[in-house]
Amino acid sequence: MGGVVCYTSFTYSYLSRARVLLESLRRVHPDWEVWAVVVDEAPPGVDAGVALGGFDGVLTPADLGVAPAWLFGHDLVEACTAVKGRALVHLLGRGAGWVVYFDPDIALFNPLDGLDGGSIVLTPHQIAANEEAQAIIDNDVAALVYGVFNLGFVAVRNDDNGRAFAAWWAARLDEACFDDTARGIFTDQKYCDLVPGLFDGVRIWRDPGCNVASWNLSRRRLAFDAAGRITVNGSALKFYHFTKIGGAGDVMTERYGAANTEVFEVWHWYKRRERALRLDGVPEGYWHYGRFADGRAISHGARVLYRSRADLRGAFADPFAGLAGWLAEHRPDLLGV
Repeated sequence: MGGVVCYTSFTYSYLSRARVLLESLRRVHPDWEVWAVVVDEAPPGVDAGVALGGFDGVLTPADLGVAPAWLFGHDLVEACTAVKGRALVHLLGRGAGWVVYFDPDIALFNPLDGLDGGSIVLTPHQIAANEEAQAIIDNDVAALVYGVFNLGFVAVRNDDNGRAFAAWWAARLDEACFDDTARGIFTDQKYCDLVPGLFDGVRIWRDPGCNVASWNLSRRRLAFDAAGRITVNGSALKFYHFTKIGGAGDVMTERYGAANTEVFEVWHWYKRRERALRLDGVPEGYWHYGRFADGRAISHGARVLYRSRADLRGAFADPFAGLAGWLAEHRPDLLGV
């Protein structure tokens, strides 16, 4: 088997974040391959070769056998997470020894020592119980709703256990990778609560330096050691997950990192680096699959309606082109502008 292959899944609106991830991977693990799964098409005037030139390989939905009609049934986050299983199976099939997924809004700071244990490596949202009521609600209870493990990271060894997990996960995501917590589903993530019970060789990586994020700052403290290395509860910071930066992530970081100034040094470094790696010509919030062919926005309600009705899927093999007219007549409340 080969070495380590990493991949991330994103649209062009997240390209700058993916570039920070790529840059940090090159610095920390220069021997690892890094692939981009791009659930998008380049904006007009943007050269995809230039935008994605730093990656060792690029996979599109078509490369993974994903039809546009299937994509229509997913919003942006659902679509980017739904293809992760297929991409994992694909990259394992190319002979990688390990395949590691990172969300595009992650940056690495120190090597990920420790991938030699287990076949499926997961990181929990929480590795220490919260004690204050607000932290329990924000962090512990939220993990019960959205998943015990954060699937912004998963590492899979190319062995029988790893391949079995990849095939199972891909099948679940093909069927239902939706933000539908009322049904017990949260995109690709909630399924993995079942993994320790379903598969052998599962390693729960409880290193406090892994997957540091606003949802666990209540129990993790960043500091610089005598050598200038950034640590988390005394362990080297391996990777930080800058989730929802500029929005809810800022609010939660202020709430739980206020007494830990090192958190803000890292947070503001990331904001500066992300801005520096933005590519001219990518509109704010751009997603090729976010609009009908006539330019009208696709509402979340229209996507849910289409994926829940077999008659509409049968009548509109290309919903991007044909469904807008039907909605205008029958469900104008679901038609965007």
